[in-house]
Amino acid sequence: MGEWAGETVGPDVWETCRELIPAGSVFAFLAEHRGALFPAEMFADMYPSANGRPSMPPQILAAAITLQALHGLSDFETVQELRCDLRWKAACGLGLHDMAFDPSLLAYFRRRLARSARPNRMFEAVREVVQATGVLKGKHRRALDSTVLDDAVATQDTVTQLVAAVRAVIREVPGAAGTAAVQCTAHDYTDPGKPRIAWNDAQARADLVDALVTDALRLLGHLPDQELGEKAANAVGLLALVAGQDVEPAEDSDGRDGRWRITQGTAPDRVVSTVDPESRHIHKTRTHQQDGYKAHLAIEPETGLYTALALTPGSGPEHHEAQVGLDLLAEEDEPVDAFGDTAYSTGSTRRALQEAGHRLFFKPAPLRPAVPSGFTLDDFAIDTAAATVTCPQGHTVPLSDPGGQHHQRKAAFGKLCSGCPLRQRCTKAKAGRILTIRPHHDLQAAARRQAATDPDWQAAYRRWRPPVERAVAWLVHHGNRKLRYRGTTANGIWLHTRAASLNLRRLINLGLTHTGGTWTINPATA
Repeated sequence: MGEWAGETVGPDVWETCRELIPAGSVFAFLAEHRGALFPAEMFADMYPSANGRPSMPPQILAAAITLQALHGLSDFETVQELRCDLRWKAACGLGLHDMAFDPSLLAYFRRRLARSARPNRMFEAVREVVQATGVLKGKHRRALDSTVLDDAVATQDTVTQLVAAVRAVIREVPGAAGTAAVQCTAHDYTDPGKPRIAWNDAQARADLVDALVTDALRLLGHLPDQELGEKAANAVGLLALVAGQDVEPAEDSDGRDGRWRITQGTAPDRVVSTVDPESRHIHKTRTHQQDGYKAHLAIEPETGLYTALALTPGSGPEHHEAQVGLDLLAEEDEPVDAFGDTAYSTGSTRRALQEAGHRLFFKPAPLRPAVPSGFTLDDFAIDTAAATVTCPQGHTVPLSDPGGQHHQRKAAFGKLCSGCPLRQRCTKAKAGRILTIRPHHDLQAAARRQAATDPDWQAAYRRWRPPVERAVAWLVHHGNRKLRYRGTTANGIWLHTRAASLNLRRLINLGLTHTGGTWTINPATA
């Protein structure tokens, strides 16, 4: 690991040009305190070998990627700032004539972070400063939200993905090139472009997809029997996934004759690019779709500080807001008032957080009546313990599986709906109204009543939920809605570094100072 040489290339910018660096800026703060914020021992585990020449001191790179994340710059742009901008030179400890380093060194540093046991140590370092200052002491509110971040690659169609996946297997798997030469005939896979067909001919497109899927399956079925390394195994797995996710048996096929067509619809959890297999289609709303990842965040709404973050693929139940929200609050030392929209208001999440002692301000999902302006679930008297349901007309029926309060149950009114004067407001079903009672019904019903009738709950939600929207806006400002990297790990490091830089800027605005080896908040300097 490289160490400070003690001398700079040319005059020390911070010592000679201090008055030119904006006071109270992140630049000035890093120039004066980067050694305390990012001490050398913080990075020792990333450089386990003493062999070879010393690296660029990691404190310089840590300060550089912090500023890079704050300003939303590429590696090339970051190095240009380090070479030409006095503020950047001062912040990173470079001399006036220092030409910095090659941009690739930033990529190597992020790679070391990704392979380490603490890839998000930049965020953790700033979080330790937050804890040391006590700025969150007595502030027991946390607001949760998520936002979609666009991926850094182009979405690929089925044909492009199939060709790219076959090419990857040929490239990575020993002996696959010879197998492909014999088994794959639909396309010249040495050509990186698309097959040459009449793309405006629907039948030609269908025949091509059929042939490409057949090639993929034949290649997978005839690969040499051998132990595969990580890259080769990933290439084989990706080809198998791509060959199956977008196709189905041809219209008149039983699935056993090897004839395929593009499936009607979109496969759940569909891979959108072989270049970034972890990126996904994301429906944030019913009408708006993006390709990329979800950034999940928790903030303290009074100060706007990020307390926890996570970056996940955009689909899958384990990546849903309600599930990730549990993780965001898991590191809280004591119960908090948690604020969130309807995405976090699932029964299982409510139960888990309430058992942990948290007070919930999650907006309940609205109930949809079976007929417009008709009765909803809350218009029925539902006794989950007695396993009975009474309708607005007064008819009572039992719940199915009365012993299973933690399972989905149904109440069928059937013939009781015949001739009922309230039928037009209740159901259009010929067989009568059937209610589905889901697990944690009582929790959800109580939450709906509280949100509708408790003025203190309503006032708190209106006061403390909106600041998280501002935190999301800060996160994606400066063009940071679009990611620069591939994969969950690399983009997760960027997300945490971005949040660390925003937290640092906020702390500085609140009066952060370092005296006598202690981090403190001095409001007089804010």
